[in-house]
Amino acid sequence: MRTVRRPWLRIFLTGLVLWVASVVVTSWTLNPNLVPTVVLLGSFLVPVTFVAWAYGQGRSPTVTVERMFVAFVVGGVLGVLGASLLESWLVRPSIVMFLLVGLIEEAAKLAALMVVTRHAVKRSIRDGVVLGATVGFGFAAFESAGYAFNALFTSHGLSLGQLVETEVLRGILTPVGHGLWTAIAGGALFAAGGRLTGPVLLAYLGVSVLHALWDSMSAIAIAITLVLTGRPWQFAQLRIGRVPDVTAWQVHVYTVVTWSGFVVISLVALAWLWGTLVRDRRRRQMSSQ
Repeated sequence: MRTVRRPWLRIFLTGLVLWVASVVVTSWTLNPNLVPTVVLLGSFLVPVTFVAWAYGQGRSPTVTVERMFVAFVVGGVLGVLGASLLESWLVRPSIVMFLLVGLIEEAAKLAALMVVTRHAVKRSIRDGVVLGATVGFGFAAFESAGYAFNALFTSHGLSLGQLVETEVLRGILTPVGHGLWTAIAGGALFAAGGRLTGPVLLAYLGVSVLHALWDSMSAIAIAITLVLTGRPWQFAQLRIGRVPDVTAWQVHVYTVVTWSGFVVISLVALAWLWGTLVRDRRRRQMSSQ
């Protein structure tokens, strides 16, 4: 009975039921007017759930429902718009493309966090983590909606199956993505009183690298798979600019390497966030003595 009273769990279960019902009815009726419902429910379900969970985790009176709503919606939209503009101007296919994307998107989210919290009088590290995560989850929700919408369109027409697969995969990965990275940066920002100090810039660069590694994991996995299992004829085809066929074993190796990379990146980020919160708790305990 205790779990029923948890607001975040009620939000998740209610949203999940509504999303599944939307998918079933859309598939049954083939009514295109229901597609936005599927896109929005699927894209916002996990981010909103984690924001609701974060709201109940040791926050101060500074973190109100109104401030978290602004951080999620306004911060998320500002981050998406800023990142989109900068990426259209600066990002071109190159060896550093993923690093540029990481630097741009983490900068956009950090700037959005600074905008929506500019009037905050009291700043604690925990509040920075919560509000940073909220901005990050808002960014993730709006970005996922875009990816889901794009997945709907295929060369064979509209594909509800691809839309659903995209939302499920991004929903699974959302907790260890944008929200986690911006939570780390937000904690560093609030520890510095909202100023761009050296530690804040180092935190920003660190999460940008994690972001870049995450985005480039597919390419990294391909390279590792070829190094470990590549055949001479595959390297010969690569040298003449052709894409070689792959074996079933290489597909398995690629999958294992990709998901192992995601796990390692997530564990590093979680350990970093945990260390930030532990140091904050010790600091508050010492100040109260």
